[in-house]
Amino acid sequence: MIGSFTFESLPCRVVFGSGTLSAAKAEVERLGGKRALVLTTPQQETEGKKLGSSLGALYAGIFSGATMHTPVEVTDQAIAAMKACGADCVVSLGGGSTTGLGKALALRTGINQLCIPTTYAGSEMTPILGETRGGLKTTVRDPAVLPETVIYDVDLTLTLPASLAATSGINAIAHAVEALYARDTNPVTSMMAEDGIRALARALPAIAAEPADRTARSEALYGAWLCGVCLGTVGMALHHKLCHTLGGTFDLPHAETHTVVLPHALAYNASAAPDAMARIGRAIGAVDAAQGLYELAARLNAKLALRDIGMPESGIDKAADLAVTNAYWNPRPLERNAIRDLIARAWSGEAPPATKASA
Repeated sequence: MIGSFTFESLPCRVVFGSGTLSAAKAEVERLGGKRALVLTTPQQETEGKKLGSSLGALYAGIFSGATMHTPVEVTDQAIAAMKACGADCVVSLGGGSTTGLGKALALRTGINQLCIPTTYAGSEMTPILGETRGGLKTTVRDPAVLPETVIYDVDLTLTLPASLAATSGINAIAHAVEALYARDTNPVTSMMAEDGIRALARALPAIAAEPADRTARSEALYGAWLCGVCLGTVGMALHHKLCHTLGGTFDLPHAETHTVVLPHALAYNASAAPDAMARIGRAIGAVDAAQGLYELAARLNAKLALRDIGMPESGIDKAADLAVTNAYWNPRPLERNAIRDLIARAWSGEAPPATKASA
């Protein structure tokens, strides 16, 4: 029997396919935009300028300073660039860093966004913005930051290196994993979560084996979209809190941090969420969900230890303290010592303990 639940569908237009980047000009016009500022990271500036050229008279300029964790000072610089070129909308081309900047601009100025993701980050599907100020990352949930339109173009992901596809994909899986045991989980989101996990778990090894596999790239992008919808529709728990804490405090790379932490956070919550563990295990073809995700990351040659992505061992206790500072919901009560053990295992890269709940 299906019990009572609440499901909120977020307003967002999605254009999915191959070659859909060519629709960017029409989509800006559809939003009523007259002067579009293109946003990228420094690494994707060339692609951003090409996109700008395709916008013709709608192209107002480019800001290529997007960076990890959306520092407020970078947002200030982008606002200055918007004013300087008279932009009335933004087009974000890139991964989570660029999407985050577009969302920060929307929150601060109210401008419309066209988002064109080139990774599997999923941020484009959420009303969530994580910003960093003075080394501390805070999260805002506000419908105002949700992009009005998202263009998914499989062609743009073909050049995403297999190593980045792996960590970006597992980052996406993390959204769906936590959606399955969220406080406000519901049958619709859970269905999308399981299908998203399944699609990515199937596609990522195929991409690792053959990076030019267009079918696998398409399935991965589809899975990332589903997982992003999950992230935007229901709340998250310990895993995302930990990753925001670690990323903001130690300036760790976002997707890699999620990849390392996910199996350990899952093991922590396994006993309190047996149904979610069963669905995750089914989706990835593993008896033990936490160990199955750890083995998936290993199979994709992803880094498995926080120490290998820049976290000092001296930070373990600080991270544990920060993880329990502000109250937030989690299926298993937050226990500082147990969370410290979780972080210590993730720091060293050892496998998560076996979980009976995943049998």
